[in-house]
Amino acid sequence: MLVVLAALVVAGCGVTRGEDNGLHRLRMMVPNSPGGGYDLTARTAVKIMEDNDITGRVQVFNVLGAGGTVAMARLMNEEGNDDLMMMMGLGVVGAVYTNGSSARVSDATALAKVVEEQEGILVPADSPFRTVNDFVEAWKANPASVTIGGGSSPGGPDHLFPMETARAVGIDARQVNYVAYDGGGDLLTALLGKKIAAGTSGLGEYVDQIESGTVRVLAVSGSERVAGIDAPTLTEAGVDLTFTNWRGVLAPPGISDETRDSMVKVLEELHDTPEWKEALVKNGWSDAFLTGAEFEQFLRDQDQRVSSTLSELGLA
Repeated sequence: MLVVLAALVVAGCGVTRGEDNGLHRLRMMVPNSPGGGYDLTARTAVKIMEDNDITGRVQVFNVLGAGGTVAMARLMNEEGNDDLMMMMGLGVVGAVYTNGSSARVSDATALAKVVEEQEGILVPADSPFRTVNDFVEAWKANPASVTIGGGSSPGGPDHLFPMETARAVGIDARQVNYVAYDGGGDLLTALLGKKIAAGTSGLGEYVDQIESGTVRVLAVSGSERVAGIDAPTLTEAGVDLTFTNWRGVLAPPGISDETRDSMVKVLEELHDTPEWKEALVKNGWSDAFLTGAEFEQFLRDQDQRVSSTLSELGLA
């Protein structure tokens, strides 16, 4: 099967865009619904890889359930399968803990961390919260009355961000009224349907809604403002917190070193394209490319970080 990946990696070996030639096609699994952050990142990456003949056709498919735990279990069960990648991130790390799964992202084959992304506090255009201070004042007055939605399960970025924000403004995180949705698409529906007062999510999923004014951003979570978004950082607003989400790519455990290296090469070639650099800017992503032993250690550190935080909240 190594010849399959080698052929997919190097266009000059005869596999060009859309050709099958009897070979297994590379697949990219997405652990949440269409329209979510993982889906957007995966489909953007795959289109660029195909358009630049870095790979042949890549099948992108969504596996929903339990905040990514179902997809993670499938990845681990495909041990040794050398045609599968999975887009994932902080949300999947947390989901496996809160859903009682024995799978750990650090037990899969680490390929590459690809992007970091700021979270935002989002409200519909006609929300009574005009500023992040309006939101915080109402939240502190009655935490249970301010329902916050996120596109990830407990332990994911959209959950961890409001919990850490609550602590930063003096709210007991256990009092936060958080509703989990399975991806950004479902979260947007809830936000616009007034089922929640605010949403916490990565900003790249809502570029069109933010530009059109359908959704407003009260604040962003990073250390600097996001270009093109008229919103302060939390620290500018007097909240002592910075927070970033991240996304990366895994393969099943048990693949050969040669196959792993071939997959990493695909992602390195993606990272070097002008189109990927344009996608980073368009979606508000920060370049955070990391491979090899450094990414493996990063995954182990993330396992520990999330486990510790969820234990404090009584969720793991």
